[in-house]
Amino acid sequence: HIWFDEIPPAWGKHTIPKPHPPVVGEVTHHSIQLSWDLENTAQRKGPQEQWLKMSIEEEDPKLHTYGTIYTGYARQHVIEGLQPRTTYRFRLKITSPTGECAYSPAVSVSTTREPMSGEQLHRAVSMNDVEAVLKILQGGHVKVDVPDKLGFTALMVASQKGYDRLAKILVQNGTDVNQKNGSGKDSLMLACFAGHLDIIKYLREQGASWEVRDLGGCTALHWAVDGGHCEVIEWMINDGCQVDTKDTCLEWTPLMRVSAVTGNKDVASLLIEAGADVNMKDKDGKTPLMVAVLNNHEELIQLLLDKGADATVKNEYGKGLLEMARGFHRHSVVTLLEENKRKLNENTKFPPPVLGSQAREVTK
Repeated sequence: HIWFDEIPPAWGKHTIPKPHPPVVGEVTHHSIQLSWDLENTAQRKGPQEQWLKMSIEEEDPKLHTYGTIYTGYARQHVIEGLQPRTTYRFRLKITSPTGECAYSPAVSVSTTREPMSGEQLHRAVSMNDVEAVLKILQGGHVKVDVPDKLGFTALMVASQKGYDRLAKILVQNGTDVNQKNGSGKDSLMLACFAGHLDIIKYLREQGASWEVRDLGGCTALHWAVDGGHCEVIEWMINDGCQVDTKDTCLEWTPLMRVSAVTGNKDVASLLIEAGADVNMKDKDGKTPLMVAVLNNHEELIQLLLDKGADATVKNEYGKGLLEMARGFHRHSVVTLLEENKRKLNENTKFPPPVLGSQAREVTK
């Protein structure tokens, strides 16, 4: 193609003819390719400073003025960093070696729609936008299990936020309920920590397991007790979740986790009623009562004592509970332990009277 009328070889005072608009090439959601084909090779003979110089100018839509975005001797230019689904206007400017200029008519070009991506899927899931999620998945260009920047799948996000309908849609579109994030947590663990019982029930129906462990060896029940949702914990236990499973890092049971983290008396009661061992020891020989003392969880300490926790236990350095409490200046805990010790001593001195059938057994 010849994009300029015949231009005299000697520029002199001749006016440069008006060029045609640049030719639009490949267009994406963030770039536009423009070209201009100078097949009039006569204009590229001799030193480059004698050639026609080409410039691409872009119109400012608000000011209706043009700014230069490229100047040189190339035959094409790609404008990048553009917004999706946006119209831009460009014109070609040619400049002769003597400084004369001519401008082409403007050409309008619209960038394309941004292709569906995992980022869009996660944005739609975070906003609980069911229609957008369905549209993205039906497009077939985005994998349902594509992770976000934190390594979470869309199902993990929905499970954490309690978006029941989205969780079901994602499973129906082939997501893996057992996929883990970077720390080894699956969707069931996240739902248990957040307390979303309906999603927990659904994930169990879809094959999610109580036996799965994260990188620290914690199970879903460890995370459920951290979240402190009694209704969830009760359902998990009734569904067959093991209450005394130890993690693989510190060998903490869920009850030990309560003693260390939240001190939640109600959660501890549920675990103990379900058979949790109040005297179970971790890898360093600590019991839930020891850890509760160290963390100043007074109500939990009383509950553990009432449920048969051994108050005479000593740590790996041979120190008892009272020494530990005093060493950490847990004054209220010291008072509580001393009172418990006093009651135990009184019961030892004055055992309760033997009555009824028990008395008859004694006299035999």
